[in-house]
Amino acid sequence: MYSILICAALGVIVLLVAMLGFKLAWWGALLIGLVVFSLAFFFLSRYISKQLMTILEQAGKDLQGQRFEKAIREMKEALRFGSWQLYVTDQINSQIGMAYYIRRDFSNAFPYLEKSFFKNWVAMGMLAICYMKRQKRDKMEKTFEKAVQWNGKESLLWNLYAYCLAEECGDKSKAIAVLEKGLKKMPGDSAITENLENLQAGRKVKMRSFGDPWYQFHLESLGQLQKHQMAAMGGRMQKRMTVRR
Repeated sequence: MYSILICAALGVIVLLVAMLGFKLAWWGALLIGLVVFSLAFFFLSRYISKQLMTILEQAGKDLQGQRFEKAIREMKEALRFGSWQLYVTDQINSQIGMAYYIRRDFSNAFPYLEKSFFKNWVAMGMLAICYMKRQKRDKMEKTFEKAVQWNGKESLLWNLYAYCLAEECGDKSKAIAVLEKGLKKMPGDSAITENLENLQAGRKVKMRSFGDPWYQFHLESLGQLQKHQMAAMGGRMQKRMTVRR
């Protein structure tokens, strides 16, 4: 990464000047060099982060305003900072892949999700689903395992993993094992507990309680989603009518 190399070079120069020019002991020169490296790295990283956040914040506003193509261009523009700081490229690829995926442009989403940041569990979940839909269950499971390894406190992630195994791959026994593992990471989690009981009783995994974060994965058909929305709307209307009476 450029920022580390530049700051390290600056630290070495200061160290040599302190030793050769000011005749300081090696340990004193080394201490000064480390201080210079740390300060230079802090301020350079802060500057780059501010530049990056400005671009990504604007991209976020454009996504909210349905200016999708403009937002994608802005996020791709931010990739130029990838050579300066660790994991920047991976994080931006995650955001681009998620944006394509949410719009159901799975073919364009896939190559970006493949390069996504392992701590972005939403992007990792989307990547696992892409592998599943491409009949690559082994890669799906490896991706989910990596995601839960680094994001073990995300209830939706554990339930999503179990849903894909049970409802999409037909492997309920493995889904039960996943939820049992998730419950050890998140003792008392109501969603994990409920779906574990559902599977053990031969029922389906229920995900709708997660709301929009669940629907962004597009594992329910548009017809099912519309049916759910209409049912919810009908329930609200019936409630209003009952109150008026």
